[in-house]
Amino acid sequence: MAASLRALLRPAAAAAARRRALLPPPPRPLLGARACSAGAPFQYLAVQKAGAQQSVGLIQLNRPQALNALCEGLMEELRRALEALENDPQVGAIVITGSQKAFAAGADIKEMQNKTFQECYSSGFLAGWDKVSTVRKPIIAAVNGYALGGGCELAMMCDIIYAGEKAQFGQPEILLGTIPGAGGTQRLTRAVGKSLAMEMVLTGDRISAAEAKEAGLVSKVFPVEKLLDAAIACAEKIASNSKLVAAMAKESVNAAFETTLAEGTRTEKRLFYATFATGDRKEGMTAFVEKRKANFTDS
Repeated sequence: MAASLRALLRPAAAAAARRRALLPPPPRPLLGARACSAGAPFQYLAVQKAGAQQSVGLIQLNRPQALNALCEGLMEELRRALEALENDPQVGAIVITGSQKAFAAGADIKEMQNKTFQECYSSGFLAGWDKVSTVRKPIIAAVNGYALGGGCELAMMCDIIYAGEKAQFGQPEILLGTIPGAGGTQRLTRAVGKSLAMEMVLTGDRISAAEAKEAGLVSKVFPVEKLLDAAIACAEKIASNSKLVAAMAKESVNAAFETTLAEGTRTEKRLFYATFATGDRKEGMTAFVEKRKANFTDS
């Protein structure tokens, strides 16, 4: 009986082995990084801590068969990962990256194809994507390959964009009979100006990493293989400062995009004064006067 049962199960086991062989390999752990526990395991992300002090939260989009298209499951996992890193006192900055081929090639069109106006409006479709822009810790997007549609919007929700030299940015929604729906028309215009934003949104044309840097969309461009190390190094530098004061600085800079100049300068003054209630402001200035390195305690 046992022998006959094994014979029946053998074809099923072989088929399962063939299916496993077709699955994409898990992302290779990065040097100087370790896995980060953030609740239930992730299907579409790899979440780690990186840097010499493990002070950088590293999120890698991992949906290679779809060029990291931003399906609802991936975005839900991203919200969960960001929340975990936001609440981790060891983490001072976050890096979001994809693969060398694609940061994220856009939203998942197959999920959107049959949606109706009523569904989109009543469910607040894409509203949850704003979680990225509300995280208080600084976020760096390390963009290699395609950052199109929702992928470009995701990068622009981050505070700093570093690009690999082969990266491409675009908002091609017009070619699908729709428009950007997660901030593309707003953040792109603020980043590169009306003329280039209009051209990209109305034609669906892409721009290169060099063009994106020239336009002010990205801050630095690196060789593909050096991009992630450079982003982690920047995040480590940020994380070495006071996390409390870094959050204040981020809030003040973001106010420049959301308020008038007068309101923005009032916000800046309020936050500047607030630093004088922190131990880190006192430590920083004392260390400067005493010609030593500051020892920030995030207090």
